[in-house]
Amino acid sequence: MGTIGSVIGLLMVILGLIWIGQGSGYFPYPASSFMIAQTIWMLWGSILAAAGIAVMVIISRLRRRG
Repeated sequence: MGTIGSVIGLLMVILGLIWIGQGSGYFPYPASSFMIAQTIWMLWGSILAAAGIAVMVIISRLRRRG
């Protein structure tokens, strides 16, 4: 469970950063994406990245206990 949780947390962070990049307009790929320059996606990306970091921290602490 620890490795899978860490991978999921890392993927959440990466996806959140992509959403932040698209929402801010710094990562306009694909060019037809509905997310480009839509600030709401910066918010959702930030929430997802923060949740991913929280998942990784929790998994790390659970590994130390076990």
